[in-house]
Amino acid sequence: MPDPTASRPDMPGYFHEDDEVTLLPWSWADSRLRNAHNYWMATHTPEGGPHLAPVWAVWDGARLFIATGTRSKKARNLRHDPRCTLATENAEEAVLIEGIATPIDAASAEPYLILYQAKYGSRPPEDDGWLITPKTAFGFIEHAEQFSRTATRWRW
Repeated sequence: MPDPTASRPDMPGYFHEDDEVTLLPWSWADSRLRNAHNYWMATHTPEGGPHLAPVWAVWDGARLFIATGTRSKKARNLRHDPRCTLATENAEEAVLIEGIATPIDAASAEPYLILYQAKYGSRPPEDDGWLITPKTAFGFIEHAEQFSRTATRWRW
């Protein structure tokens, strides 16, 4: 999968015209996606409300894989509406992925299960995996002097 295209996010009021712009390279985001231990996942309930939960995930350079019980609220929400957002645990150097989740069958899950076991030391059940294909990603460094210069949006 080719690297996404970087640009400034549309965030009125956060930037000034005289800000020095330093877009973050995709390698910066890729590293944080690979190395985060915990992620925050937001889904939509069938009633239209938000649901936020911590998850474990692995990033293979193109997609995130999560494991969650087939009867969990996250899985029920994703079956209703596959749009979701995942964010790395470190808000000071955050990476957020907006994407579409699809269930993964056991045969296709094997490479992700191997990555998951290497990262977390355990293997999730083979029938509860989801792949999140990113559409848009955002990254920024929170420190006040860097935020307005480094906020970056990537699109595939």
